Amino acid sequence: MILKDGSTITRTTSVKNELGMHARPASRIAQMAGSARSCIWIHANSTRVDATSPLDILTLFAVKGTHIAVEIENHKDMDVLNQIIDFIETGFGELQK
Repeated sequence: MILKDGSTITRTTSVKNELGMHARPASRIAQMAGSARSCIWIHANSTRVDATSPLDILTLFAVKGTHIAVEIENHKDMDVLNQIIDFIETGFGELQK
């Protein structure tokens, strides 16, 4: 779902994999966010963090089932937003088959 709030665009999802958010996916998300033109934020558990910082992402303590929102400030970063959401929704590539 995409919500427009002023100049930001937000999509939401939830953590799917058993291990929740840990160092490898946090690092990968930060790498993806680093390619954005403007700020990208991740919201979870009433906390908002800079998506380019793996350490900040880890402070969200996002276990399986945690609702995550990814927010962009520039519509030109929509591809980055979708890439991050897709990565989260596919369980960071760690889901058991």
